[in-house]
Amino acid sequence: MGSTAPVFTPLPPPQQHERLQRPPPLEDSQEQKRKEIIAYFTKAGYQLPQVPEGGALMEQEKFWLTSDCILRFLRATKWEVSEAIQRLETTLKWRRDYGLYTDLTAELVEPEATAGQLVIFGWDARLNPALYAFPGRQASEDIERQIQYHTFMFERALDLTPPGVETVSVLVNYADRSSGNGSALTSISKTRQIIDILQNHYPESLGKGYVINIPFFVNVFIKFMLQFVDPVTRQKAVFNPRVVEEGLIEPDVLMNAHGWGGNVNFEYDHARYWSAMLDLAQERRSRRMERWRELGAKIGLDEWDLKGGSSAEADT
Repeated sequence: MGSTAPVFTPLPPPQQHERLQRPPPLEDSQEQKRKEIIAYFTKAGYQLPQVPEGGALMEQEKFWLTSDCILRFLRATKWEVSEAIQRLETTLKWRRDYGLYTDLTAELVEPEATAGQLVIFGWDARLNPALYAFPGRQASEDIERQIQYHTFMFERALDLTPPGVETVSVLVNYADRSSGNGSALTSISKTRQIIDILQNHYPESLGKGYVINIPFFVNVFIKFMLQFVDPVTRQKAVFNPRVVEEGLIEPDVLMNAHGWGGNVNFEYDHARYWSAMLDLAQERRSRRMERWRELGAKIGLDEWDLKGGSSAEADT
């Protein structure tokens, strides 16, 4: 892919690649813990605790409770079953309360998307979808809606993970500050809330965080915020990498905007990008839901199968 012709829409994620492989089998003790959690959530009459009405799991929640999801929470809790169950239930309630199945819609967050602050485009060397962040392209001062926008886009990036991939890499570029200001870039409240959401409700879902073109005052801000990040997540942050030279991202799926060094001349045109991204994510999610229903609509199914990893008609 050359760098001259502008590109306005996201790239479909790779579905067939030598690096896309079914996760290896678990150790016996790990498999037992996975089954124990599945049994807990599938027992007769299960209700989410401390939910006055409607505590039974909805279809979307059973779909979310894949085997891989359970394993992510087990790994995050060092394989402590009771703690993993507690965190899963906390996140199930948070997803309801935050409106992920009802209120957190494209229409709600679109006003924040008009400037292209967040863009899903391409993938890194590990085939993690790449979620670009341009902090200076802030469309409003509505902090609550900005956080909803970040959550919405992370969910859409997860929709685009191919078979065998369960993480998203974030590419942050501070060079483009055309529509922002210092206060926008260094909102402690917003950043703390985003970190809390990712750590508490999306464990083991961040691949890498690449950050470039860091001004001095932002560098100070980042060092301050890192104290609120858990050690595992902190190790995933890479500052001022040369992503092409270091083999972190192939240039033909990488933007050339503001120092990334890729071959893709991506231009953010909201009218073109937004609808194409939504359609792509919705198509992938709908096909996974169809497969989930075909496989019995059960808690604990493998994402490899739901994403078409074992099927000749994998998402194309």
